[in-house]
Amino acid sequence: MTVALMWEARAVTGRGGDLLAWVRRQEIAGEPVRREILRAPQDRVLVITWWDAAYDADLPELPEPDGELVTRAVHRWRFESVPED
Repeated sequence: MTVALMWEARAVTGRGGDLLAWVRRQEIAGEPVRREILRAPQDRVLVITWWDAAYDADLPELPEPDGELVTRAVHRWRFESVPED
């Protein structure tokens, strides 16, 4: 089974580049199958990691950034792959 972990944060206005740099410096324990970093308007950064694991597996996640860098708590989601019909 493949599990995708999504991590999304919104930087303080004008600090999107700082948040993106912070995310790039973060190391994840273990080795995900894939890791992708995306950005969006309003200084938002999204990280998706894919893991070959069960949905409820204990998987490493990115930490919360410094409170002076973000406008709110990080949003996190977990999804599992769905087999094709």
